[in-house]
Amino acid sequence: MERTTTAAAVAALLAAAALGLAPHQAQAAPAGTVAITADASAAPSGLSFHDIPGSGGITLKGNVFAPSGAETGRKYPLIVLPTSWGMPQIEYIAQAKKLADSGYVVVSYTSRGFWLSGGQIEVAGAPDIADVSAVIDWALASTAADADHIGLGGVSYGAGISLLASAHDPRIKAVVAMSGWADLIESIYSGRTQHLQAAGMLGAAGYLTGRPGPELQSILGDFLGSRLDREQQMIEWGRKRSAAEQVDRINANGAAIMLGNAWGDTIFPPNQYAKFYERLTGPKRLEFRPGDHATAEGTGLLGLPNDTWTNAHRWFDRYLKGERNGVDTEAPVQIKSRSNDGYEGYADWKSVGSAGTEKLALSDSEHLFANVDSGANGGIIFLSSILDQFVKAPPAASIPLLPRAFAAVWQSGRYDEPRRIRGTVELHTTVTPTKADGTFVAYLYDVGPLGIGKLVSNAPYTFHGRAPGQAFGVDLELFSTAYDVPEGHRLALVVDTVDPLYIEHNPTGAQLTFSSPGTDPSYVSVPLREQ
Repeated sequence: MERTTTAAAVAALLAAAALGLAPHQAQAAPAGTVAITADASAAPSGLSFHDIPGSGGITLKGNVFAPSGAETGRKYPLIVLPTSWGMPQIEYIAQAKKLADSGYVVVSYTSRGFWLSGGQIEVAGAPDIADVSAVIDWALASTAADADHIGLGGVSYGAGISLLASAHDPRIKAVVAMSGWADLIESIYSGRTQHLQAAGMLGAAGYLTGRPGPELQSILGDFLGSRLDREQQMIEWGRKRSAAEQVDRINANGAAIMLGNAWGDTIFPPNQYAKFYERLTGPKRLEFRPGDHATAEGTGLLGLPNDTWTNAHRWFDRYLKGERNGVDTEAPVQIKSRSNDGYEGYADWKSVGSAGTEKLALSDSEHLFANVDSGANGGIIFLSSILDQFVKAPPAASIPLLPRAFAAVWQSGRYDEPRRIRGTVELHTTVTPTKADGTFVAYLYDVGPLGIGKLVSNAPYTFHGRAPGQAFGVDLELFSTAYDVPEGHRLALVVDTVDPLYIEHNPTGAQLTFSSPGTDPSYVSVPLREQ
């Protein structure tokens, strides 16, 4: 089957990385506060490198930026920054220095299992969360950090660890979680479908830059190998690493939480962050921008002007220093459309599609053969959404030329005014399979006068154990977005069965029929902003 071939290719990539490139030779130095061997005069002002005791007796490689012009005996608010997946401790140096210059003690460290830090990769498991508390303990004992004003932040892996740590350590008063996850299962297994390129990239990067533990190796093999007999174990493993499962503890601890992500994040899609945000009861902020995983924050890591990092600094200033800078009086949900450069503010996530929804009827029955890529797809991890972010060129397809044997297509009429899509598009349809298992991917396109469709959103859906020939209903959320459809264009829903982003589960010879029974019509619900 095609998924077996794909999984084997990814497994070969991971094996090659493990055998030849993983830094297993890296040994952690003894625990303690030891500056690395270097010419101190060459280091930026206030920067020092340290071996920091982690949990379980391991050593974490870290660095500290002391506040500019720090006064002896004075305490300063502390910010701890765990690194992203596969990144070394210098990841945050540009932003850490800016924070220190404005009066913070900033401690960054390489997450356990990566580069020269000790231990194995636990994927935000209990040891990683204990590491955060251990780093805080060390900082309070070894720096001018103030125990009453502690913040935590990071990008990607650092964001996920930060959110989880806020559920376990009540000393944390503020969190900034950028391009992270709150629900790991919803991120890489949404629609009960493995997100192949996302999982493959994370697995390969883990072997290239660190030492995956036996549990991660087992989970990754089961996931990419489509081990349905291990599905529940994989789900439970992911839940333990999901802040959404610990939201009550996070709310009880009361940290002020800022979440930021990109519409096109191909590793941690925006839907799961939005749902998590709605469940938070303390001070909170949600920001969505164009881009892919960590690209919205990327320029800031280089020290360049960056909206995400600017607001992160404002968030820390408000909730660690008590500054009245207005970040808490602005509309807490801030989004930027993929089609223009302005920000839109909303009172909450539910208000984003404030004008209601437009339902597009999918009245025609469509029959398609599985296992052939029609040409409609979600693009390539990182590349496609970066092109959309910087040059507004999302994945495209010629809708009239899509082969109807392998793609189901429904189109709206041409619009006489723009449609400003905001939020989560939802598909409701009825599917009749010829096999017990199957996968399909739904795409929403903005179709211009020449029939070229630009991808607005997509999402996969997989089913198992269905009775062949028996219809069943499907409700599928596409990935949340903000996109403006120009006047004179139309919307098209396309469904096919193969996409390089995902592992598909269509047996050889499988066919799918999409219908719209009179008692349960099929439709696409499109949330809109006021014109």
